[in-house]
Order: sequence, then structure tokens, then C-alpha cells
Amino acid sequence: MTITEPRTRTTVLAVEGLTVDYVTADRPVRACDDVSFELRRGEILGVAGESGSGKSTLITALTRLQRPPAVTTAGRIEFHPRDGEPTDLVGLTPAELRSLRWTSLAIVLQSAMDALNPVMRVGAQFVDVLRSHDKHLSKKDAWDRAAELLAMVGISADRVRSYPHELSGGMRQRASIALALACGPELVVMDEPTTAVDVVMQRQILAQVLRLRRELGFAVVFVTHDLSLLLELADRIAIMYGGRIVEIGTAESLYTKPRHPYTRGLRDSFPPLRSPLRKLTGIPGSPPDLRNPPPGCPFHPRCADRFDGCDEQRPELLTIEDHAVACRLYPTGDDQL
Repeated sequence: MTITEPRTRTTVLAVEGLTVDYVTADRPVRACDDVSFELRRGEILGVAGESGSGKSTLITALTRLQRPPAVTTAGRIEFHPRDGEPTDLVGLTPAELRSLRWTSLAIVLQSAMDALNPVMRVGAQFVDVLRSHDKHLSKKDAWDRAAELLAMVGISADRVRSYPHELSGGMRQRASIALALACGPELVVMDEPTTAVDVVMQRQILAQVLRLRRELGFAVVFVTHDLSLLLELADRIAIMYGGRIVEIGTAESLYTKPRHPYTRGLRDSFPPLRSPLRKLTGIPGSPPDLRNPPPGCPFHPRCADRFDGCDEQRPELLTIEDHAVACRLYPTGDDQL
């Protein structure tokens, strides 16, 4: 499939036909299947879906951090720097990728204790990154810059010499965000960065992300299973199911007028904060086994709106008004739910 949006100079990332397989002894397991989207400069794109929908595989492919048995078997991941020609990340060597990481492309992992070295002082990890990408930076200036970066995310500069275990969970997660921003990247991928913290700290971290995005202008791919969180945070949201994007659009349109039955199910599975009380409705059944996916639309075994042919024909992602949806309820894009 091709990207449906016109590509402009505001594009920072263009993903087209991305396919990722896990190679097994029996046969490959397709975890990402023909994924295409564009990310604009300064935009926050949320990626939501249940466990097993392909979110984590997608972000490791985008950041080129995947390890065997995961293999990118098709597609392009074009990074568009502010200055210079577009680069397909899929074809880069490890050395070429290292030159882009932190300076152009950074990642914030789900668990800060997995991302931070437990036997190094927090500041020393910042210094290591800063001096690796700026050979002329003195050690003293790097330590001063580390303190500034921590202060930027609301951590006292005197904690620069602390070890990760001496910080709270929320402080560690904010330190990970500051570390990702150390070299001024144009794109930051965030893998459920608020999962391991309480609700109050979650809101503080999200407020920090929004503030820093406004000040520094980087784009974000924010991956989570929590659609309600993305409705507050993201400019646009991509819904994944069975390794594919089944709907993508603005946060407002996905909340007020979701077109895919799966998106409606996700929206209706959490309570509104201000609306009258209503009965919550979940999604029956379980996500598909990617080792043996169902024929046709991957959601049809769980879909209350399925009809003849849904178990045979796989719908393509079609543009409808302000977003795109992969559902046979919209064969021409003219029908409405």
C-alpha cells in the first residue's frame, strides 16, 4: 500500500509498507503487516492497541533496535532531517545508525531501570552520551549540561551525582526523557513511558512531555495500550490490531466519531469523566494468534458488525474525510456509521 497523505517538507518520518516477521522453525510470524503512516514535525502520534497488536514490534523496527528472530522483510522507514536528504533507516549500517541516535532519533523505554545503568551515576550516563556525539565538549561542560537537562524535567540539579536506585520511579522516568533529549533529536519514540508510575506522576510526566515538545519542537511517537491517555495527549492516533493499522485520525475524531468497530470498543471500555454514568462495554473474545491469523479481516471473529465476506476479504486502509480506516463497512468511503 502507499501513503495516502501528501508528503511535504514538514514530514519528519514517512513509513511505507513496513512488514516485520519473527522467523521461527516452522514458519514466519508476521507481527507488523504493511504498516504505513506519516509523522509531521512537532506532532505527537499516538499508537494504541491491545497487547499483541504489534505496537512494540513497530517501535523497535522504527528505531532499528529489533533483534533476531525479528526481521524487517519489506517496506521503508524514511527519516527526513531538517537539513539534508531523506534517509531510509531500513538500509543503514550499525555505524550509520549510531550517528543518528540521540542527535536525530531517540527512544524512551517503558522501564527506566532497564534503560539506565544501575552502577553508573545518572550524570555520568548523560556525560557519556553528550561527549560521544560532541568530541570537543569538555567533561566539566558535559556535567554542567547534564545538570541542566535534569533541571529541565523538574529534577534538582544536585541529583546529577545520584545513582538510579536513589531516585524515585517518577524521577527515573523523567531522567530517561531528559537523556533522550540530550542531543536535541528531531524525533522521540516513547514506549509506554508512564506504565510503571502512579496516576499523579503519570500526569506530571505527560505535562512535561507536552511542555518540552512546545519548547524544543521535536515530534513524538507515543505507544501505549491506554487510549484514554492518548485522547488527551496526541494530535493524531493510530489504532493497531493484528499487526496492522486499522484506523488513524485526529484524537478528536477518534473519540467523537470512531469508524472502526475495534476503535469504538476501545473507546467504550473506559468511563467518561464528566458524562452521565453509563454501562461499560468491553470487546468479547481475544486478540488473534499471529501464528495462525484468521482469514479476511483480523477483527471479524470479535466484531458485532461483521457481515458476509468479512471472513474472506481483508480490508485495505482507505482515506475517509479526516482519517483512514480499514473496514468493509466503508467500501467506497461514502457510508457513515
